[in-house]
This record gives sequence, C-alpha cells and structure tokens, in this order.
Amino acid sequence: MPADLSPLIAATTQWLTRSFPAAGGAIAVALAEAQARQAVTVAAWLRYPTDADAALVLMAGPGGSARLDWVTGACLREETGAEEHAWRSWVDEVVVSWAACLLADPSAARKAEEAVAHGEHGRGAVDFRRLTAPGAHDRAAAVLLRHPDLLQPIARLHQAGLLDRLSQEAAQVR
Repeated sequence: MPADLSPLIAATTQWLTRSFPAAGGAIAVALAEAQARQAVTVAAWLRYPTDADAALVLMAGPGGSARLDWVTGACLREETGAEEHAWRSWVDEVVVSWAACLLADPSAARKAEEAVAHGEHGRGAVDFRRLTAPGAHDRAAAVLLRHPDLLQPIARLHQAGLLDRLSQEAAQVR
C-alpha cells in the first residue's frame, strides 16, 4: 500500500502560504495555494522518493516548523491553542526549503518536475504547470511566495541537498 504524504504536504503548504501570503482576494489566495502545493508536492516526492521513505517519515514525523518560524521571525504567542501548534508538527523543514528553491527558480522547478515524473510517486499524469510555467495571474497572486530575496533565508537552509538530489536524478535519467 502506497504511503500517503498528504498530511505533510498539507501542513507544509499551509506554512508556506501563511508565511508568504497572497494579496488580492480569494482568487489570488487560491492561485498562490495551488503554486505552493505543487512546489511542496514536488519537493516532498524528491525528498521521499519511495513509498518506504514516505512511510518512514509518516511514522517518525517530519520535525515541525520551529526552526522555520525562528528563521522567518514568526512569533507564536503562548496563548495560541494546542490545535494551532498541532498542524505545525507536520511541517517538514527540508521540504519547505526545497519548495522555496523551486518557487524562486523556474529552471530548478522544471528539473525537479522531470525527476519526480520518473519516480514512484510520479506515475500517471501529473500536471505541475502552475509551478513550472506560471501565468501572469499566477505570478501576480504569488508575488511574495515567489520572491527570491524573501525566500532566500528559507531556501538556503537545504539548497545544497536539493541541487545534489537533482544532479543525482539527472544522472540516473541519462
């Protein structure tokens, strides 16, 4: 039975969209969330390329958002309820960092999309067009989410690991 990364993907997407929010109404919010979800999905599939890898992270837990919150300066007040913190435990720092790299660099996003297309998770038709070829509305909706300077503190945390993974994947495809 394939491992379902959806709790990790949902929480990590939520962290990104809360940290780099869209402006401009409900359509902009939906477009930005779609881009974040696609970036997180590709990053998660690269990070956990097999069903066994995915099952292990779901069993052990991805680690949470504490360091990411610190890096971005997010202030979680003591009064915040346990339910507010619960979803944060499913955020994966490496996946956030890799997704930030993909959102800021269209070339890396295309390479990552190609890499996951050959993996266990990428079987079947999967469209990551909002990540790899965003239209004008997508870009306008996700100005903060795709801004390289804003993403840099998060992206640089694990950028080397992403570049290494992409080079390994490219070598295997050849």
